[in-house]
Amino acid sequence: MTTEANLPGRPASDVLLRQWESASVESVWLRPGDWYTPAAEALVEALEARLDTAPAAFRLGQARSVAGVGITEAIDDMAVLFKSAGYESAPIRSIRALCEGWTEGDTAPVATPAMKDPESGLGTSEYLTRRLAEVYGAAQRSGHLVTETHALVVVDVAVADPDPWQRMARNAAVGQALTNAYGEGYPMARISDGLYAVLVERGMSLGTGIATLRDHISDRATALRVGNLMRQPPRVWIESLPAEHSYITSLLESLQR
Repeated sequence: MTTEANLPGRPASDVLLRQWESASVESVWLRPGDWYTPAAEALVEALEARLDTAPAAFRLGQARSVAGVGITEAIDDMAVLFKSAGYESAPIRSIRALCEGWTEGDTAPVATPAMKDPESGLGTSEYLTRRLAEVYGAAQRSGHLVTETHALVVVDVAVADPDPWQRMARNAAVGQALTNAYGEGYPMARISDGLYAVLVERGMSLGTGIATLRDHISDRATALRVGNLMRQPPRVWIESLPAEHSYITSLLESLQR
């Protein structure tokens, strides 16, 4: 019989990660939107590979502390992982490592990622990833699929690298055009130089608005005299979102290639 755990092409670690997240959110986790961290994925991979999980647990403790997660919540969350994997309890060595990492993370300087891109006035990739985490968390609680409710509108105006002043002028023009086109309430970000994304809800007008947006960007570029610094016409398309938030980083990285 085919189950979620043995679906063709689906890694066992990915299945366990999803099981862990779901069970934790339902039982011990307080804020579903901030559960995922690459450190959680590393811990699952170590467990599945039957490696020592203490080093990964230490990194998870650091990540939880930096995110403002309490030590009790962090311990309870990790216990859910080992129970989901069929263990009676988490190894004391890994629990101790989690606590040590949490303590170190709590006392270490916190490097807050930039949320606003100074050139375009839009958000950064980190900002968009965080807003998407909120959307995925809300969808999970309501039983909806993000793939059916939301999408990214991606704008690519990149040409051969201009000098720094021309690049800033181009980013400012596109940032202004997107802000004017969508207004408040739409998370948008500069993903890389000349590449931008807007988080939108799916609806009847999503496809028909693409041509209008393309024209709006071109008109703004002409008005600001930076049309020669952009791809003409701008490339605009609808990018579907992955089923799981953990794949968002990979999606944003793939868009930059």
